[in-house]
Amino acid sequence: MDNLVANNAATIVDITVENFQQVILEASQEKLVLIDFWADWCEPCKDLLPILEKIAGEYAQHLILAKVDCETQQEVAGQFGIRSLPTVMVVQNGQPVDGFAGVQPEAQIREMLAKYLPNPEDDFLAAAGQAIQKGDYVEGLSNAKQVLEMSPDNINAKYMVIDCYIETGSLTQAKALLEEIKLVDQDARYNTLNGKIELAEQAADTPEIRQLQASVSANPDDLQLKVDLAVQLHQANKSEEALSLLLSVLKKELGFGDARKIMLDMINALTDGDALKSEYRRKVYSLLY
Repeated sequence: MDNLVANNAATIVDITVENFQQVILEASQEKLVLIDFWADWCEPCKDLLPILEKIAGEYAQHLILAKVDCETQQEVAGQFGIRSLPTVMVVQNGQPVDGFAGVQPEAQIREMLAKYLPNPEDDFLAAAGQAIQKGDYVEGLSNAKQVLEMSPDNINAKYMVIDCYIETGSLTQAKALLEEIKLVDQDARYNTLNGKIELAEQAADTPEIRQLQASVSANPDDLQLKVDLAVQLHQANKSEEALSLLLSVLKKELGFGDARKIMLDMINALTDGDALKSEYRRKVYSLLY
């Protein structure tokens, strides 16, 4: 559809007699079409349009915002029997299915459209599931977190986030979130993830780590031992312990060996959005500056 234009990720088109059939009848077979009947002299129309554009941007894959200037397109407006402005109509499969006249609150408009549009949470949840199936746990974590931001009680998203935390080595965050799962929601996934955490912790308890921990305890002033232990901990997906240990080294001697570079590399390796990443980045910068 050559005459459609993108605006803030939304698909927006000005309706004319020429493209009426293409958009209203044909495009509405694939996407929901939201028709905004307006005029330049109509002040309430100007208040309503930004709300419609915002919603259209959020549902760009599923919604077309079609604008009808009732001054220049009187024939189109007449076909719909428009009597007052602004008027909004919802068209699906070539037929008007809903609408309203006048300016409505954004929440009320969203409530009306929710009957015809997919829930954004479903899209993010599906994307998270696909990423996890492909073994891309960083992408899976990002999408599952988006769901939790919109719906903090979404149990499916919680389990996905926990799984991704485990697979990316963020065991502390995984355990904390798993502890929040209420008894009523503790299904087979709960037991599976609890088992995965236990296995991950056992795998991280290596002889090398135990030996280095003993050496550090015996020689608490040996900074190189602490750096070596931090590297081993990081490799065992114990990022928080590793970063805490390196921070103690830098507090003691800021320019010690490769400690600062190793710590910055560890921080950068953390997934975006990981609380540890922002926390330890701030702590390192506070030491440097």
